[in-house]
Amino acid sequence: MTEYKDETYGEHVADIYDDWFPTADPDAIAFLTRLANGGKVLELGIGTGRFALPLAKNNLDVHGLDASESMVARLRNKAGVDKIAVTMGNFADVQVEGEFQLVYVVFNTFFALQSQEMQVRCFRNVASHLARTGAFVIEAFVPDLTRFVKGQTIRPMRITTDRLELDVGEHDPLTQKVVSQKVVMTDGNLRLYPVQIRYAWPSELDLMAQLAGLRLRERYSGWQREPFTADSQKHISVYEWDS
Repeated sequence: MTEYKDETYGEHVADIYDDWFPTADPDAIAFLTRLANGGKVLELGIGTGRFALPLAKNNLDVHGLDASESMVARLRNKAGVDKIAVTMGNFADVQVEGEFQLVYVVFNTFFALQSQEMQVRCFRNVASHLARTGAFVIEAFVPDLTRFVKGQTIRPMRITTDRLELDVGEHDPLTQKVVSQKVVMTDGNLRLYPVQIRYAWPSELDLMAQLAGLRLRERYSGWQREPFTADSQKHISVYEWDS
């Protein structure tokens, strides 16, 4: 069995990622641009640049960190990438120089860190690079354990006359880990896109922030600052220094 590594997801999806997710939400770009307030920006898990490139077009000094060479290679072939500095590596360690007004990680990417210890370390390292007036933003789903029956799920995502897409996963509630595959079957062809995550509850993320000297400033259910409620399926959490 092939070991799942930091770069595994990106290496498997790089050639198709921009087809799946071609653009960033304009409301997200506006939200992040306002928080950056003209200062330096760092994206954890920059990938193919779906968020970073629009931010750079807004005249922000954008830096990025990613573990997948194939994803970053896609980014480096795009217009405007000359304005973006990219560092390769596990973003739990935030191996970049300098101080940033905005650090952000979107689209559930924070959960790619495979243990609670790595997630706590990420918060601490973000804090070590965050300006005193800066903000750390996380966009992530709110865990929904009803998706799993006896720790498993099989969900058809797309069915046509010549294509079948399935999401198949196993859930370990003790470690809060989900091991899954996106399975794409076409006539005579099968592709697997492995994904392994370690999810965390919003309250758990708040505690991680406290351990790093940060605190929750605000939390929304969408990029238009919709209220976060018990029924929200995702959250956008903004953290700041606790003093």
